[in-house]
Amino acid sequence: MDRAQKEAVVAELGEIFESSGVVVVAHYAGLTVANMQDLRAQMREVGGSVRVAKNKLAKIALEDKPCASIAEHLTGMTVLSYSEDPVAAAKVAHGFAKENDKFVILGGAMGENALDVAGVKAVAAMPSREELISSIVGCIGAPASNIAGAIGAPASNIAGILSTIEDKAA
Repeated sequence: MDRAQKEAVVAELGEIFESSGVVVVAHYAGLTVANMQDLRAQMREVGGSVRVAKNKLAKIALEDKPCASIAEHLTGMTVLSYSEDPVAAAKVAHGFAKENDKFVILGGAMGENALDVAGVKAVAAMPSREELISSIVGCIGAPASNIAGAIGAPASNIAGILSTIEDKAA
C-alpha cells in the first residue's frame, strides 16, 4: 500500500469515526469468510457496516475525533462495526458474538463516550431508533383512535337500533 492509498484509508476511517453513532471494536481471529460475510449482511440490514483496517492507520484516523478512546482496543486482528443509529451496530455485534465465540467484543465508543464490553452490551439492550419511533407513534395514535371509536360508536348504535325497528316493522 503506497502513501496515497494510506492517506485515503485514513481519511475514510476519519469520516467513519466522525459520522457514526456507535463504533464497536472486536477481535475476529478464527472467523471464516462465510462468518464475516454473514456479519456484513446482518450489519447491512440495519444500516451499519463492518470495516477491517490496519490498526496503525485507524489510530492515526482517531486523532482529534470524538471516539478517540477506542484506540486502546486496536491491537491484534480487529474489526470495526459501526452505524449512524446509536444502537444498531452494537445490537448486531452483540448478537453475532453470542453465536460466534471467535468474535470477541473489546469495547467501543458512542460519540465521546467510551464503552467497555459491558457498555456495548448495555447499548445493545436499548431499543433501536425504529422501535422508539414506533412506540412513540403508538402512544400518540392511541388517544386519536379511542376518540374516533367513541365518536363512531353512537352512530353505529343508532344505525343498529334503526335496523332492528325497520326489521320489526316489515
